[in-house]
Amino acid sequence: MTGLHMPQRNSTNGADPRRMGNTTPPVSPHRPRLEYFNLEALSWTDYHGYLHQVERMAAQPWGLYVERIVDNPRFHYIESWLLPELSLRVTVYHLRPGHDRGQTYYLDIGDYTRIEPKKWRAEGHYLHVVARPGQMPELLGIDELLSAHAAGHFDTARTHRAIERAAAVVDGLAACGHDVDRWLATKGLALSWL
Repeated sequence: MTGLHMPQRNSTNGADPRRMGNTTPPVSPHRPRLEYFNLEALSWTDYHGYLHQVERMAAQPWGLYVERIVDNPRFHYIESWLLPELSLRVTVYHLRPGHDRGQTYYLDIGDYTRIEPKKWRAEGHYLHVVARPGQMPELLGIDELLSAHAAGHFDTARTHRAIERAAAVVDGLAACGHDVDRWLATKGLALSWL
């Protein structure tokens, strides 16, 4: 990930498809990205295999909360909730001054599971929804998902499931005035944020 999730040509970000022509760079297919979280060591292993320390982790019956400092010119702190029952990771990036666009949530579709009493595994399924209160959400990553499927990294059933999950998130947000916390409350979740 470079910076925040970058808008892609297939998103609903207002790009004019007639002006794109053949300027869209091809997406390199890749396998689903795996990450690991260790509560005992307060560590996170990213999808490149690099180990990072985190400031705080807390397991709840409904998921795992992770806080970490990030050295990035646009943001300095990240909070995430891994929510297995919803197949989601909900993340808030705390932006540096001058980059503040209001509260933005990133909802990553995937499988998030506790694999040991103090260890969790995250497998991203390419799709993520960018949501801002009161605004239409953006669905990103379709090109990555289809590229991975075409390359045989992601089978048809899992591809359909990822699309269905993303559609359910977008529909759920629409039914709740595009308010992530309000939508999560309908699922019985009241997540805490800094």
